[in-house]
Amino acid sequence: MKKNMGLIDRLLRTALAVVVAILYFAGQLSGIAAVVLGVIAVIFLATSSVGFCPAYALLRISTLKGEAHEEGHPGEAHKGAH
Repeated sequence: MKKNMGLIDRLLRTALAVVVAILYFAGQLSGIAAVVLGVIAVIFLATSSVGFCPAYALLRISTLKGEAHEEGHPGEAHKGAH
């Protein structure tokens, strides 16, 4: 599993999860909205913490912007250098 999320992507997901938590604990979210947004917030925190989003992998998306992948195939960072 190689990383496919850049720093800004990870920070935005974490910030959104924190906002959902604040709204929930402040009593601004309840019912189905609280459950749905809570599940999304947990997914955002999980994907942000490992730097890998399965949906991005399925869609072959990466927000790394030139950062070297920590895992993957040898020489992958050198594609296009020839």
